[in-house]
Amino acid sequence: MSSGRATRRSVGHGQLEASMLVLVTLGLVAFGLVMVYSATSAPAALGGGDPSSYIKRQAIYALLGVVCLIVASRTDYRVLRRVSPALLLVSLVLCVAVLLVAEPVNGARRWIALGPATFQPSELAKLALAVWVAAYLSRRQAPRTMGQLVRPLGLVAGLFCALILVEPDLGTAVAIVAMLGAMLVVAGSPLRLLVLAAGLVVALGAAAIWSAPYRQARVLSFLDPWNDSQGAGFQIVQAMLGFASGGIFGEGLGQGVQKNFYLPEAHTDMILAVIGEELGLVGTLTVILAFATLAYAAFRISIRCRDRFGKQLAAGLGALVSAQAAINLAAVLGLAPLTGIPLPFISYGGSNLVISLTAVGILLNIAVNDAREVERTVPDRVRRDRRPRAAVARSRRGADRARSTRDVRRVAGSRRGATGS
Repeated sequence: MSSGRATRRSVGHGQLEASMLVLVTLGLVAFGLVMVYSATSAPAALGGGDPSSYIKRQAIYALLGVVCLIVASRTDYRVLRRVSPALLLVSLVLCVAVLLVAEPVNGARRWIALGPATFQPSELAKLALAVWVAAYLSRRQAPRTMGQLVRPLGLVAGLFCALILVEPDLGTAVAIVAMLGAMLVVAGSPLRLLVLAAGLVVALGAAAIWSAPYRQARVLSFLDPWNDSQGAGFQIVQAMLGFASGGIFGEGLGQGVQKNFYLPEAHTDMILAVIGEELGLVGTLTVILAFATLAYAAFRISIRCRDRFGKQLAAGLGALVSAQAAINLAAVLGLAPLTGIPLPFISYGGSNLVISLTAVGILLNIAVNDAREVERTVPDRVRRDRRPRAAVARSRRGADRARSTRDVRRVAGSRRGATGS
């Protein structure tokens, strides 16, 4: 009986975490649509444009992302293991193509134009890497030496990070490294290896920062933004002014002024500053709590999953979304240098929104499939070794028990009749 209760409790927890994931994700998407409209409508109107142009495009991407979420949640995640090499190769080709054919936007080559829409290959690369690394770690023992870590995981991840840094996009490269680290922890790699690898990554990251003057300026402005408040530190100073103006409860939705040509990239990378100004400390903490809840649900799904591929994939996808959110939150709050990475589900941008919603759909499918596996096997109360057997419906089990009881009574009655005669 206790094992049966434990099974039902495990299934219940899995369903709870899946429900949390759905509610928080859809809540963040809806909240993001509101904040994108708030951050873009007034500047667009002041500039003589359509105040609803940004929200229309973002709503289309949100609808497409929700469709991808539904499809991914209803497609067996184990299919991804078979297509992981092809998915990785396609992502690699696109990451090379964007450097060759894309038009530079603000000095970066990150987007491929597809008619009126744009696509960012690095977003697909993050998902492809998560799937491929999960498939690799599910077939082999976790790396225990630097040589095992470098070949092939380090080489493949390093190749993608190098291509993404050339775009340039430091934030996405950092998110990929964080995702890979979380998957290695779940796989069981020794702590000393992870510490050594982290030191190597930090050294390479420092070299990448100091090799580009604009990255140097970002680091120096992070250390003292007021030293160059009209230059490299302008963006973070304006974000701080927005948070200070908002106070505890904010100026009111739509009432912020920093978004009106004061705060650069207010609708993308810096949208948290708009939230802080208009909804105050309460709104900012609510966003942080929502992402913390999403991370908790994702990693609980990973811990409970009994399939190695599903466990690794859930950890990777959960870390991917959580790392992007943490990097953006830290940068806008002035706790880390700016990296140009958007806030998942909230910032304006189609590729990130669609891929993030697809990742949540895969997480939901992992949770649902694992719950079905738990329901499919229950402890056998008759067998002495307590080995699991297929679960039987209560009505069928009751019928079998009644039939067995009738057979025993029939045999006992025949024996008494034979004894009496």
